[in-house]
Amino acid sequence: MYSLFIKTRVKPGSADAFLSAIQANAAASVATEPGCLVFDVAQDRDDPDVIYLYEIYQDDAAYDAHTQTAHFRDSRPLVEPLIVEQVCFEGDVVACNPQR
Repeated sequence: MYSLFIKTRVKPGSADAFLSAIQANAAASVATEPGCLVFDVAQDRDDPDVIYLYEIYQDDAAYDAHTQTAHFRDSRPLVEPLIVEQVCFEGDVVACNPQR
């Protein structure tokens, strides 16, 4: 399984707008993409302008398919102008906890 850990710093005061757009993308991804197994969104407790995404896809092809969906494409113009800095870490899942 392919995973992404993404740390995003947004412009001051824009966290709510970013979260609204990314939560819609995350919900649609898990609901409509069989290859999207997890798409979690978290906000830093100490710095609300830092947002973390954790995504797991069945494989690289499932992630590639995710980037071609309407909900992904629709979210890009909403979130990209709000991003100050973004760091992405890719990984291969070696163990998964049971679903919540």
